[in-house]
Amino acid sequence: NYRLQLANAERILDRRMLERLMLAGVTVLDPNTTYVDADVEVGQDTVLLPGTILRGKTRIGGRCRIGPWTHVEDSSVGNECEVVSSYVREARLLEKTSVGPYAHVRPGTTAGPRARIGSFSEVKSSRIGYGSKVPHLSYIGDADIAEDVNIGAGTITCNFDGKEKHKTIIGARAFIGSNVNLVAPVKIGRGALLAAGSTITEDVPDG
Repeated sequence: NYRLQLANAERILDRRMLERLMLAGVTVLDPNTTYVDADVEVGQDTVLLPGTILRGKTRIGGRCRIGPWTHVEDSSVGNECEVVSSYVREARLLEKTSVGPYAHVRPGTTAGPRARIGSFSEVKSSRIGYGSKVPHLSYIGDADIAEDVNIGAGTITCNFDGKEKHKTIIGARAFIGSNVNLVAPVKIGRGALLAAGSTITEDVPDG
């Protein structure tokens, strides 16, 4: 009948959900600070650390480590992934992908397999390919990044011209130096190397 009763009811239902997961082989280090919605699925041998919140239609694979202090909502996380102190919403993390700490993975993002989205990086409506890394302090928006690409610290995709969003395409095994501005629409070729501090306004060919 009032908000305190609602909170108590939610706590009871959440504890039932956590008990069901633990009986199915999921480790929950601190049930008092872990919140999992009824529609969430979590695979066997995954560890949920304190402060983990799993909402909506989220699917977590097996042998993952989620948390501490992580929010995952309406997202798919493959086997053997790690998400640390980060926010993930409406995204797909493929197997053995790591996120965080302090990363923001926004809707429309697919990362992996074996991709890395690191500290204070934000990714939106982008594909991060096999083995590619956005290790720290970068903004990647409306981008298609192929396999084995390294994105240097402080790199941003300048995807918005004030009226419309534009796409950045980065070919396999390209190396993007620190503090690079990629002014979309732009295409970076396979194996290209961009020096630190560059602002790229035209396509860069392979090699």
